Amino acid sequence: MSRQAGTAVSSLQQPCLLLERRGGPALRLEQREAGDVGCVVWDAALVLAKFLETGACPLARRAVLELGAGTGAVGIMAATLGANVTVTDLEELQELLLVNIENNKHLVTGSVRAKVLKWGEDVTEFQPPPDYILMADCIYYEESLEPLLKTLKDLTGPDTCVLCCYEQRTMGKNPEIERRYFELLQADFELEKIPLEKHDEEYRSADIHIVNIHRKRAVG
Repeated sequence: MSRQAGTAVSSLQQPCLLLERRGGPALRLEQREAGDVGCVVWDAALVLAKFLETGACPLARRAVLELGAGTGAVGIMAATLGANVTVTDLEELQELLLVNIENNKHLVTGSVRAKVLKWGEDVTEFQPPPDYILMADCIYYEESLEPLLKTLKDLTGPDTCVLCCYEQRTMGKNPEIERRYFELLQADFELEKIPLEKHDEEYRSADIHIVNIHRKRAVG
């Protein structure tokens, strides 16, 4: 992975991250010292945002919802590619999302808005199902797995494509949490790992994976 992508998230030495785009001005993404996992641009978000730029998934005029958006990097990138995007996270991250939307509104060719969505709770206001759901480094806490899976099941339709990007971690309980997450996911979803060679040529890493997820088709 590029030096920028590999170091930008390790600390807040860069309170504002510039994420380069192909053939256009960079995204300007504010980061925050306060808070927890949502306040910086994690490597998985960089990898997924740059994967969207490869054109592997048609985004123009498509409805896109980002879960656990944090800084909004992935969703805002999708909006610059013509998607109509809703970036979602907890109440305490809405201010940061709105700042980053404002910083980049001149680059948006679709649309982007921020909304509160707490995993496991009612998702009626986000219906009908979007064309795409984007997730970057959302597999963190064991207690969040079942609420996240409920939200995915409630939000996805038969044609919804979920792109889940995560960094494979070997410390502590992370391997068990990842194993459990994908085990639970396979009860209702089909999973396909996107090969590394299809990721952005610069923003890629062997320990960061992108998984294409769809609802299982009803039998009969």
